[in-house]
Amino acid sequence: MNFYPRRRRSPQVLIVSLIDIFAILLIFVLVSSNFRKAQPTVKISLPDSKASTMAQPKREPVVLTITKDSQLFLDNAPVVLEKLAPLLVEIVKKDANVALALNADKDAPFGIILKVLDGLKDSGVKGSLTAFMERAK
Repeated sequence: MNFYPRRRRSPQVLIVSLIDIFAILLIFVLVSSNFRKAQPTVKISLPDSKASTMAQPKREPVVLTITKDSQLFLDNAPVVLEKLAPLLVEIVKKDANVALALNADKDAPFGIILKVLDGLKDSGVKGSLTAFMERAK
């Protein structure tokens, strides 16, 4: 006969093992995530350069893209050449130290590139212009 009945322990969740599982899940999510900025949907082929060096921008630049059929895009938005200078004036007014990068197709007409550079000068963009090039493989 049992005079002292055993007390039942209440069910418990082991927190230590759950913390281990959550830590492993967190590491998996961080490793499998992609932190790069999405590339524009405009397809261009960039020129090669063997003597260029990679510069690390201080912040994400506003990308000005020129396709081989002379179309202009400012961060994925199509732009007409005549409207480019006023748009850049507005961007420069918002932030005088804005970073601007030129992403021109290697088959783009040189005349359109010169017109774009003149538009940049007219809009007050100062300093050097970053240009994207493909790396040698």
